[in-house]
Amino acid sequence: MPDALSIIVVEADRERAFMIVDGLREAGDFEIHVIADPSGLARQIQLRDPDVVLIDIENPSRDVLEELALASGPQERPVAMFVDRSAEGLSSAAVEAGVSAYVVDGLQPARLKPVLDAAIARFRLFQRMRTELAETKRALEERKVIDRAKGMIMKARGIGEDEAYALLRKAAMDQNKRVAEVAQALVTAAGLLS
Repeated sequence: MPDALSIIVVEADRERAFMIVDGLREAGDFEIHVIADPSGLARQIQLRDPDVVLIDIENPSRDVLEELALASGPQERPVAMFVDRSAEGLSSAAVEAGVSAYVVDGLQPARLKPVLDAAIARFRLFQRMRTELAETKRALEERKVIDRAKGMIMKARGIGEDEAYALLRKAAMDQNKRVAEVAQALVTAAGLLS
């Protein structure tokens, strides 16, 4: 993220928006844009591509909360949501929708910076976890394909598992490819031939 964080503030009430902007200016050097009308929020956020989205709403419903959270791109950036009141289960729905920080009992300027810092830290943690999960899933899928290719080689050549893997590895080195790529090509070719 650049030195001066770019923040979009979603706030319909003009006075509250000024209070938030003033609080942010006191807390640090931010590039701040205010969106007063949440209709077309996703498009407005996409155009500005902020580092953080801060949403302030008085009494959200589950539908409004999820719409705002999803429109603000919680997979792409931290989203902090301030609400005056929260019904049963809304904080869970906000977290499930990807909101990084969900603060009940309204927005107070003195709490802006710590909440933003926490939202950014939590977002980065979840981003790392998503990346690790995707890499683990990819590795498991590759392992399955390699095992399947080894089984095909073992059956076709009447050799053991270690020898089958050695053949796959040698073919990968000869072709300057990864073992998983060679295994996938073998499985795909066998599928076409059967």
